[in-house]
Amino acid sequence: MSHTETPADPSILTRSLVKLRAEVPEDAFTASVLGTQRSGNGIVIGEDGLILTIGYLIAEAGDIWLTTQNGREIPGHALAYDQVTGFGLVLPLGNPGAPPVPLGDGSRLMVGDELHIISHAQLAPPLAVRVAALREFAGAWEYLLDQAIFTTPAHPHWSGAALVNSHGELVGLGSLLVRELTEGKESDANLFVPTDLLKPILQDLRQRGKVARAPRPWLGMYAAEVRGAVVVAGVTDGGPAQRADIREGDLIREVGSQEISSIAEFYRSVWAQGPAGTQVQLTTTRGGKPTIVKVLTMDRAELLKRPVAH
Repeated sequence: MSHTETPADPSILTRSLVKLRAEVPEDAFTASVLGTQRSGNGIVIGEDGLILTIGYLIAEAGDIWLTTQNGREIPGHALAYDQVTGFGLVLPLGNPGAPPVPLGDGSRLMVGDELHIISHAQLAPPLAVRVAALREFAGAWEYLLDQAIFTTPAHPHWSGAALVNSHGELVGLGSLLVRELTEGKESDANLFVPTDLLKPILQDLRQRGKVARAPRPWLGMYAAEVRGAVVVAGVTDGGPAQRADIREGDLIREVGSQEISSIAEFYRSVWAQGPAGTQVQLTTTRGGKPTIVKVLTMDRAELLKRPVAH
C-alpha cells in the first residue's frame, strides 16, 4: 500500500523556481543535437542562491539568463555539469531572492505515491502526479540510471522541473518525456533523476566544478535494444566508434569476452574495462559476419566547450 505525498500548497515552492535560458555557440559539440537556444527550469537549492538544473540545458552554454518569479532577469554562470548523473549547477550573478528547496529522501518513494511537479510560473502551474514506476533507465547516449523515477500524467515543461513531496522537499529533477505502460495502457510520462544521487557529489560540484572520480570511457555511439540484441543506432562524427569503423546497424555481441543482451549490460561492461582512454574490445556483427573491433575510448567532456568566466 502506497503512502500519499501531496504538498498542501505547492504554489509556495514556485517562488524558488527560475526560468532558465541558455545560449550555446553554433560550433559547440552539443549544438547539432540539443540546439543553440535552450530553456527550462532551475531550482534554488543553496542559501547563496545556487541553482540546480538538468545538465543538458547548460552544456557548453556561453550565456545563461535566469528569470525570477517577479520577472527580474539575472545572468548566471555554468558552474558544473556531471554527465554521470545528468545534474547541472548554475551560480547566479545576482541574488534570486528565493528560499532554497531542501533535498528530500527519494529512497522512501513507492509506486502510486502522490507528488507534485513544479516549474517556473510562466511555464505551467504545479501539477499533481503519481509515481508510475521506479526502475533502471538506459539512455541511447551512453547514460544509465540504476533507478529513475517515472511519473504520470506528463508535465509539459519537464526540463529541470522540481519533483517535490508533501514536506516541500526536492526528490527528483525533470529530465525527459517518455512513453510509459501503466495498467496496460501506454501514455506520456516524465523521467526524473533522483536527487539522492546529488547529495554525495554536491560538495565536489560546488568546489571543483566536477566530481572526484575517473572519467567514464566514452564510445561516441548511440545504442538501441532490439529483441535481446544491442544495435548501433548511430555514431558521433569523429568519435571513437566511428574511428574504429563501427557503423549504424552493427550488432554488438560481446565486450571483451562477455556476452551482452541489453543496453544497460553493454554500458556496465564497457565502463568496467577502465577509465576514459582505455582500449575496449567489442565483438560486432555486420551482414552476418562477426568481427573483433578495438575502440580507444575517450572522455566526452574533452569535446565540450568550457564555460566562460564572468
